Amino acid sequence: MSINQTGVIDVISTSPEGNVVLNISDHHPWSEAWHLQLLQDKINAYLQFIESGQIINDYPAAAGKEIIIEAALKYEPADEATSFLEKAKKVITSAGIGFQWKVLDFNE
Repeated sequence: MSINQTGVIDVISTSPEGNVVLNISDHHPWSEAWHLQLLQDKINAYLQFIESGQIINDYPAAAGKEIIIEAALKYEPADEATSFLEKAKKVITSAGIGFQWKVLDFNE
């Protein structure tokens, strides 16, 4: 799965702390003009999945747990992307859902 499939949840897991984490796998470079729109569409699909209650139907272990959306990025976000991610975090966390991102280090 990847960011290209906006209607698909890439990965659902439970963290060691017991939180339910929905991962977005993002492998695109930030130089692509359509990248931010694609990421926004993917995040919106994840929010719909959570807010509709579909997450509980598909992943019953999520009931009563903190839910976090995490974007796993291949490339360090450009300034515009960082700004978008910070704004998205404010909106998403105000809805009671966690949001975070990390750049994966493929040298580890």
